[in-house]
Amino acid sequence: MGIVLKGIGIGNKISIGKVFLYNKEKIEFSQEKDELPFEIKIRQLEESIEDVRRELEELYKSIKETFPREAEIFLFHKGILEDEYVIEKIKSYLAEGYSLVYSIERAFNEIKSEFEGMEQELFRERAKDIEDVEERLLKKILNINTSSLSSLPYPCIVVAKDLTPSDTANLDFINLLGFVTEEGSITSHTAILAQAFNIPAVVGVRGIIDQVKKAEEIIIDSGEGLVILNPTEEEKHFYSIKKDEKDKISRELIKFRDLPAITSKGRRIKVFANIGSEKEAEIAINMGAEGIGLFRTEFIFLDRNDPPSEEEQFRIYKRVAEIFKDKPVIIRTLDIGGDKEIPYLKLEKEKNPFLGVRGLRLCLLERELFKVQLRAILRASVFGNIWIMYPMVAIKEEVEEANKILEEVKQEFENEGKTFVRNIKVGIMVEIPSIALSLEEVIDIIDFVSIGSNDLIQYTFAADRTNEKLRYLYIPNHRAVVSLIKNVVDVCHKFGKEVGVCGEIAGDEEYVPLLVDLGVDELSMAPSKIPVIKKKIIEL
Repeated sequence: MGIVLKGIGIGNKISIGKVFLYNKEKIEFSQEKDELPFEIKIRQLEESIEDVRRELEELYKSIKETFPREAEIFLFHKGILEDEYVIEKIKSYLAEGYSLVYSIERAFNEIKSEFEGMEQELFRERAKDIEDVEERLLKKILNINTSSLSSLPYPCIVVAKDLTPSDTANLDFINLLGFVTEEGSITSHTAILAQAFNIPAVVGVRGIIDQVKKAEEIIIDSGEGLVILNPTEEEKHFYSIKKDEKDKISRELIKFRDLPAITSKGRRIKVFANIGSEKEAEIAINMGAEGIGLFRTEFIFLDRNDPPSEEEQFRIYKRVAEIFKDKPVIIRTLDIGGDKEIPYLKLEKEKNPFLGVRGLRLCLLERELFKVQLRAILRASVFGNIWIMYPMVAIKEEVEEANKILEEVKQEFENEGKTFVRNIKVGIMVEIPSIALSLEEVIDIIDFVSIGSNDLIQYTFAADRTNEKLRYLYIPNHRAVVSLIKNVVDVCHKFGKEVGVCGEIAGDEEYVPLLVDLGVDELSMAPSKIPVIKKKIIEL
């Protein structure tokens, strides 16, 4: 029997192949002080920073058309490199007589520690970006060639301690069979990449680097989060059959891709997609999405040093609207806070960010940021069928205030002679029990509702959904959750409004029958799940 290791599975696929061990060369450095004049070390630092800055700009340009979301990371890296706080830290060690390499390593380690000490998992993951920039700068100074995964030597499963954006830039998708990393979580760069491009992956596999050897065979079952090293012939045979079955099912599911999801009783359920970028919009339309039920715009704001401009946002929203033409594209306004932070906003650190300033609450405080996004959305509205959705709504007054700001922007557009859709649809996410129970108070000032089941379940049980110890409290079919969803559906239908679900349960075969029985009109999910869920609905 082969060595079986467990990690966090990304997707639901099986891959069998040889290992490509991506073990990056460790950079050795001396802690000794040197006699090199301070001015010479400063010049070397400045020249190296400029060289790396140009490299990052070229990386950004080379992938921004194909992978716009991933490309933004390199602008974030460039910002780290240019940050005065970072540069001054390096210079302070140089002034004490330390070598350039040691000064850089010491300064970046201090900054990494600051990120790693933060409560939010997504923010802790940004420490990997700091490390990535540090490594790139040190390799430039030491004249070490930067390795990449752009040309894999054979069809393989890449095994690494972790993978950074620089590692996966211009990735060789032809020979890539999957990823396994020793570190990482569901919010790590590897996980995001695997989800976006439907690549089988298992992350957070402790001890994999010590146990794996280059070119030996390996099996990954991302559906189960399993990695098998040196599989026996029997195991290879078993998983080959299982892989063929999954692949066959995937091929058979293709015929459901473009079918309408109509139950045996003749009820039509709209099947939409959740996306975070233009590239994912293209994947979604090809997978049979009938619309976008959730465009997570926060990804446009993350991994950068300043907010995206109106023009930048407009181009992205316009492109997605054009891809979907007359199909609905529901754009969720900025949903930052909780597990997602933006350093450049300089928000106060909160003891409990999941119950703090996040979602619409933040937009009502950062009005100019909100108005810029609304302007971009309204400009793009004439290029398709765009709807606006406010996240994290707790009470009616928040919606009234948001609509007031939207009306101000519309009035500005009319005064400026700009074209836009005046009666653009506006809806809310129901993620908080308070609004689920008082929906009748707000239903007359909105056009639709989307249930964010992830947060609704979390807030119903007062249990952090990222806490493994509280996993037992993630109970989508608990009577308390079902009662809340039923109330939302009943109120919406009473007033002739559509209601959808855009949380994880919308793409889970186990819970789809329940949601259909409760009367939900639309389900929105990861693009790869669309054929599966359409098939499930048709069979009901």
